[in-house]
Amino acid sequence: MGIQITPSILNADFAALGAEVARIPGADWVHVDVMDNHFVPNLTFGPTMVEALSKTTDVPLDAHLMIEDADDNALAYVEAGCGSVTFHVEATKAPVRLAREIRSHGARAAMALKPATPIEPYEDLLAELDMVLVMTVEPGFGGQNFLDLCLPKIRRARAMLDQQGIETWLQVDGGVSLETIGRCAEAGADVFVAGSAVYSADDPDLMISRLRATAETAAPHL
Repeated sequence: MGIQITPSILNADFAALGAEVARIPGADWVHVDVMDNHFVPNLTFGPTMVEALSKTTDVPLDAHLMIEDADDNALAYVEAGCGSVTFHVEATKAPVRLAREIRSHGARAAMALKPATPIEPYEDLLAELDMVLVMTVEPGFGGQNFLDLCLPKIRRARAMLDQQGIETWLQVDGGVSLETIGRCAEAGADVFVAGSAVYSADDPDLMISRLRATAETAAPHL
């Protein structure tokens, strides 16, 4: 599968999202942060906007649902055109059922964990998922500093995936930059969400290439 770079549009120009996505043709996915001002203290996009965005690009959309009612609303994002939908285990009543529903409707299913949420209680769920997201900042806002304390959890998650011999991707999100992506890749991540690092660059697509190269150099498991 190799390294994948997934720019977050949270740091893009909301008034011109179609044009902003057009600036990153080298992206593997476009990361869409969905926030409800309840699970996290911020309010962003809903399925109507996501559907409109999906019609402007061929790059697949990766929806990160930072909402309280993912059990009831996740499928709306599949229907809106997302190729991958991530729910937070802290806000999901039935994660296995939800993952199976997402997959049965044709999208990849992913589970996210906040920095303080351990991976160990969910080891038996990993085979039900297409991706696990380890948050490396507290979810809610872009531009935060990377939390090194999450690196051991990334390593433990990678060890669990390797031990089970499954192809579930391991994503990190939060403070990913040229300075931090190597540490994440070395710890075992293979999918990287980068918002500020990409959209604050003079050439966002060139930054994607630089992030990819840095991660590939540091990744021992590839």
